[in-house]
Amino acid sequence: MTNDPATAPAAPVLRQQVLVLYLGNSALDAPVVGWSLYDGTGRTSPTTGDSDEPPYATGVDALRDGWRLFQAAQLVPPYPGHEYDVSFLKHEFFFEKITDTRA
Repeated sequence: MTNDPATAPAAPVLRQQVLVLYLGNSALDAPVVGWSLYDGTGRTSPTTGDSDEPPYATGVDALRDGWRLFQAAQLVPPYPGHEYDVSFLKHEFFFEKITDTRA
């Protein structure tokens, strides 16, 4: 180990990547029906509709690839009489990866 600053390893430059998966139901192994990706590293610029295939088939597949789940949508029962209303995608899961941009 050295105390010489010139030979010390550079500090990591960490940035967050966020993956939002909308699943068919509240289970993490449900199929992906929609998704968004946000890349804080600046390496990619994904945009809505730039792919017909989801990045993962299920939320579990994202976990297996190293994404960390940090938020799941609250399960709220529909108001009586509105069980079949169409509005927003209810089963939303947020995943993150922390990436060293020097690598």
